[in-house]
Amino acid sequence: MPAPLMHIDCSPSLPREADVVVIGGGVVGVFSAYYLARRGLKVTLIEKGRIAAEQSSRNWGWCRQQNRDARELPMATKSLDLWEKVAQETGQDTGFRRCGLLYLSQDENELAGWAKWRDFARTVGVTTHMLSAEEATERGKATGRKWKGGVFSPTDGTADPSKAVPVAARGIMAAGGTVHQHCAARGLELSAGRVSAVVTEAGSIRTKTVVMAGGAWASSFCNQLGVRFPQAAVRQSILAVAPGANGLPDALHTARISLTRRSNGGYTLAISGRARVDPTPQQFRFSREFVPMFARRWRHLAPGAFEGWRQGHESLRKWTLDDITPMERNRILDPKPDMGQIRLTYRRACELIPELQRVAISDVWAGYIDSTPDGIPAVGEVEGIPGFILAAGFSGHGFGIGPGAGHMIADIITGSEPIVDPRPYRPERLKTAAWGKVAEF
Repeated sequence: MPAPLMHIDCSPSLPREADVVVIGGGVVGVFSAYYLARRGLKVTLIEKGRIAAEQSSRNWGWCRQQNRDARELPMATKSLDLWEKVAQETGQDTGFRRCGLLYLSQDENELAGWAKWRDFARTVGVTTHMLSAEEATERGKATGRKWKGGVFSPTDGTADPSKAVPVAARGIMAAGGTVHQHCAARGLELSAGRVSAVVTEAGSIRTKTVVMAGGAWASSFCNQLGVRFPQAAVRQSILAVAPGANGLPDALHTARISLTRRSNGGYTLAISGRARVDPTPQQFRFSREFVPMFARRWRHLAPGAFEGWRQGHESLRKWTLDDITPMERNRILDPKPDMGQIRLTYRRACELIPELQRVAISDVWAGYIDSTPDGIPAVGEVEGIPGFILAAGFSGHGFGIGPGAGHMIADIITGSEPIVDPRPYRPERLKTAAWGKVAEF
């Protein structure tokens, strides 16, 4: 079943022209359009399915600085401030709270790694607290176990994946932009080598600027333009339990299980990093680029089935602009959950926190997490196609840093001072090998 998700009504008719067209109604695309609309630009967002129906509603909901790679940390810090402002600007609740994130461990090496990150974080003004054995055991008392230590990041928090992005999409329309669901982008038209229009299943929109924020679909779309964007996705399975468990932390990570309190009082449960690698044509095409990534994270990954091939998001085939596309055949990526992992996750959670034995599983879902070879997003104008801005490959971090990414994209388009340095995210970097560059966290 899909993850819980708020429904929104969309704009009535597709415009014939726009200053900017954003392709993709996930967190990055929505916040890009949101900040562009608030600056007075005529912006149109098109989504082949429903707003936030893929990974933007299927994640944990964490908005964190803790353990971020140094290249992503500035964007994470800015995003936390922006998450707070969205509720004020829209007058609607995204579920965002700075509840703090709790990490507990029995592993001395893991604790040493967190302490090293704490020392780095201090140099950039980020506060995080290492916990002694006594402090960790007290904060983790719901487990009934003693812990060697932990870390608590008090200024980090969570937002609600079921409604946060739809709320921001409503903000686009309130600011004068338009949002169109069930409207797939088939491709671009170019004039003198630069963007001149977006061709959708419902007609063309004249524009000089396009943001491709299509998540796991981005590489197959780029392939239509002859752009090589190395991207691969893994399938992660998650479950939620009903309300009724008491005395649990709002957000907890351990090596065996992680949990997050949801707005309805239930909890999302997952095993960090555990996923299936479904073979697809695109996986094979970019296999060499992803060797460094898989070499680092192979312990958490397992071979998948042909679920990814069936979904069609990593196809290498090309289509014409008057042809039905894979995005129209599969409006929403809703892959089958790995039920073995679901059972393992629930068993581990109940073993770690006995209170969870009192509540039943309410929802089960899976989603595709798209990644770049180094685990850092690709954001910036694509070389050789002026006006075509790529914003994809957020590697499972998109929900938390989505507002900062969207703000930075709006800055780039409007010529404003970027909210963070965009250079670490430039797509051209992916032309070189990722050895020694894979994100640590």
